[in-house]
Amino acid sequence: MASLLLVIIYIAFISLGLPDALLGAGWPVMQSEFEVPYSFAGMVSMVISGGTIVSSVFSSRMLRRFGVGRVTAASVALTAFALLGFSQAPSFWWLLPLAVPLGIGAGAVDAGLNSYVAGHYESRHMSWLHSFWGLGALSGPLALAALLAAGTSWRLAYLGIALFQLVLVLVLSVAVPLWGKVAARSAEGGEAAEPPHQKLFFPLRLRGAKPALLAFFCYCGIESTMGLWGGSFLFKVKGIEAAAAASWVALFYASITVGRFLTGFISYKLSNKDLIRYGSLLILAGASLMLLPLPLPLTLTGFLLVGFGCAPIFPCMLHETPERFGAAQAQAIMGFQMAVAYIGSTFLPPTFGFLAPKTGMGFLPVFILVYIAGLVWGSEAVRKKLRRSLSHLPTQNG
Repeated sequence: MASLLLVIIYIAFISLGLPDALLGAGWPVMQSEFEVPYSFAGMVSMVISGGTIVSSVFSSRMLRRFGVGRVTAASVALTAFALLGFSQAPSFWWLLPLAVPLGIGAGAVDAGLNSYVAGHYESRHMSWLHSFWGLGALSGPLALAALLAAGTSWRLAYLGIALFQLVLVLVLSVAVPLWGKVAARSAEGGEAAEPPHQKLFFPLRLRGAKPALLAFFCYCGIESTMGLWGGSFLFKVKGIEAAAAASWVALFYASITVGRFLTGFISYKLSNKDLIRYGSLLILAGASLMLLPLPLPLTLTGFLLVGFGCAPIFPCMLHETPERFGAAQAQAIMGFQMAVAYIGSTFLPPTFGFLAPKTGMGFLPVFILVYIAGLVWGSEAVRKKLRRSLSHLPTQNG
C-alpha cells in the first residue's frame, strides 16, 4: 500500500516538473507568434511565482481541512486546466490569468507532497522524489524540442502535458483513501496530536524557524542564480561559445538530478545533517574553482561541483522538518519553507542581473559564496537552537 502510494507521488512530482522549464524553452517561438516584447516572459513567470508563494503559505490550512490526497488531486487539476489554456491561448494576454491557477496548483502540490513524504517516508525517498522532479523538468524541454524539430507547434507540448496531468487527476482521485491509510499505518508507533488552530503566521515564532527559512532562501538563490546566469558567466567571462554554454547549464541541472538519485543510496550511510554539510562543502569548492583564475577544465569542474553540491541539500532540509519542529507543526512550517524557497528563486537571480553591469559577470561565484555562507549559518543556527532547547528538557530521572 505504501509502495503503491509512493509510486503515485513520484509520478505526481514528474508532472510538477514537466511545465517548469517549458516557458523558458518555448518562449523564443511563443514570443514570435504572439508578437510581444521578449521581456514579457518575465511577466508570466512572476505571476506563476506569485500564485505559488501564496498557495504555499496557505497550504497547511487547506491540507488540514481537506487532506493531502484531495488537495493534490484538485491542485493537479488546476495545473492541467492552466496548461490546457496555454495550449489554446489566442494571444499573450490570455497567459497571465492562466498563470494564476498554474502557480496556485504547483505550490499546493509541492508543499503537500513534501510534507507528506517528510512525515511518512525515509530520507532517501525525499531525495528520489526531487530527482523525479528533475526528470520532469528535463523532459518538458526535450519533448518540446522534438516536437519543434518535427515541424509541429509549441502548443502541442502544453497540450500533451495537460492531458498527462488529466489522467493523473483520475489516478489521484481513485487513490484518495490511500493517503489516510498509509498515514495511519506509519503513525502506529505513536500518532502525533492534531495541532490546535493557530494564526496564519505562527510558524515564524517556532524556535529555529527564521534561520531555517534563511537556509531555504539562500539555497534557492544558489540553484536559480546558477541556472539563469551560469551560461552567461561561461560565455562572457570564460569565452565559451553560446551553444556550449547552454549545454553546460543543462549539465548543471543534470548533475543535480543525478546527485539526488545517488543521495537516496548515500542516505543509508549518512544522516540528513551530514549530507547538508557535505553538499555545502561541494558548493564552496565549486564556487571557489569558478572564481579563481584557473584553466577552463577546472572552472567547468567547479560548475558541476556546485550542481552536485546542491543535490542533497534541498530534499534533506525538507526531510529534517518534522525532526526540527515536531510532527504536529511540520505541515505548517513546510508551507512557509516552500514559500520562502520560491521567493528566493524569484528575486535573487534578478538581483544579480541588476548588479552585474556594475560588478561584472565574473562576480557570479562571489554571490554564490555569499549565498552558501547564509545557508551554512542558517542550517547550523537551527541545530544550535534545537540542541539548546533539548538541553533544557527534563530527563527521565529529573
